[in-house]
Parts: sequence; C-alpha cells; structure tokens
Amino acid sequence: MARLLLVTGGSRSGKSAYAQQLAESLPGPRAFVATCPPLDDEMRVRVRRHRQARRGNQWRTIEEPIDLPAALRSAQRQRVVLVDCLTLWVNNLLYQAGQHGKIISESQMVRHCRQVLAACREHPGTVIFVTNEVGMSVVPENALARRYRDLVGRANQTIAAASDRVFLLVCGQPLELRTQRLELRKTKP
Repeated sequence: MARLLLVTGGSRSGKSAYAQQLAESLPGPRAFVATCPPLDDEMRVRVRRHRQARRGNQWRTIEEPIDLPAALRSAQRQRVVLVDCLTLWVNNLLYQAGQHGKIISESQMVRHCRQVLAACREHPGTVIFVTNEVGMSVVPENALARRYRDLVGRANQTIAAASDRVFLLVCGQPLELRTQRLELRKTKP
C-alpha cells in the first residue's frame, strides 16, 4: 500500500502549498490529481496559477473530478501522487447525485473513500491528500450545506484513519497530528 499523508486546514491556510512542498521533497516523477472543474473565470485563473507553481518539477496533471480510484490507478508510474482536494471531490459527488435526484449518505461516502483507499493499496509510492476542515465554523443554515459539511467530515475521518501522517495547517504553519497509522482495537465490554 502507498504511504498516505493527509493535509487539512481551513481555507487559505497554506494546505496546497505545504502538500506540494511535501511532494517535491520526495523523488519524482509526480502526479497532481485535480478534482476541481474550472467552471468560471476566477477558478480558471486559480487552476492556471497552481499549474505554474508545479511547472518544471516532474509533474503530470490528471484532471478527475469524480473517479479518484481511476485517477490513482492511472498514476502508477508516478512515485508521488498529490490529490487536491477531497472537499471538491465530495462536492462533485454530491452534485452528480443531485443531478440524478439522489442523495449521498455518510455510509455511501465511507464506501467511496474505501474505493479510493483500495486504489491506494495498489500504488507503489506516496499519496498525499489535501482537504478542508469545514466543520470548525457555524452550523450551516440549510440542509444541503449541512449534508456537505457532514460528508466532508466523514471523508476526512475515513482517509485520516488510513493515513500514516496527518497535518493540520493553521496560518501557514503545519501541526503534525499523527506520525504513524494507528491500529484501533475493539475492546470487549
């Protein structure tokens, strides 16, 4: 299984830059899995800025908003894969389900994450995930926003539980929350 790292934090906390520094501290080649579809001019500028920051450092870009397992499998030749970000992936899954009149439950979100982790087990190198901590603010005013917050929280917990290292970024400063994967054991009552 790949060595898994999770980088989380609030918006504009420095997560992506830190994750890129981690990725570039490891021998390449590298793949960047972009989950954000550039839907407007402002987002296209952000995407262009991120691409320029990776230019010349052995990066291959894979744009995949939905099928993360397939994207990870297509990056088998890259020693390092950076997925940026899980929160947009959850958003895309939620949007896709809504387009078909469906909702995603937390248990379905866990299944999606387990499929991603299964693809990670096939990867020979390091996979770094970036995500947002969206549950540290006020409770959203509407049901869809609350569902999104809950699904992101469930995805973050699932990926973090399988990760070897977990970092929280605050004000551009990393705080390492875990340095090795923990084996949770159920105790008998």
